[in-house]
Amino acid sequence: MIEVRNLTKRYGPTVAVDDISFEIPRGEVVGFLGPNGAGKTTTMRILTCYLPADAGEARVAGFDVFSDSVEVRRRIGYLPESAPVYSEMGIVEYLRFVAEVRGIPSGEHQRRIDDVVMRVGLGPMIQKNIGQLSKGFRQRV
Repeated sequence: MIEVRNLTKRYGPTVAVDDISFEIPRGEVVGFLGPNGAGKTTTMRILTCYLPADAGEARVAGFDVFSDSVEVRRRIGYLPESAPVYSEMGIVEYLRFVAEVRGIPSGEHQRRIDDVVMRVGLGPMIQKNIGQLSKGFRQRV
């Protein structure tokens, strides 16, 4: 579940997110739509712990995005249009790096990597560096 209450973000005098509130029940799939400059990306960056809010509250799976960011990041995924990946890294190398950052025990890394590679269809590309992949495959990584 995602809960947002009175979330606000300003960039100087510009209000990017203006006192928004909403709830998304567990398991629900939603689209986040709006015109350019409406605050969609800013809101997503706040919910995924990449950007602090100026006011309000936000919780993901019961964890506060401001004080429990590690737990939130373990439970939420965010795929921006241009995903931040290291183009010189190999796919497995990058996935192992992400597993370490997310605190997955090292004994589980290979099993989890194999699982995600199979689930998202990266098998045929597994030997390539991320920079050699198409945009679609980079997003899968």
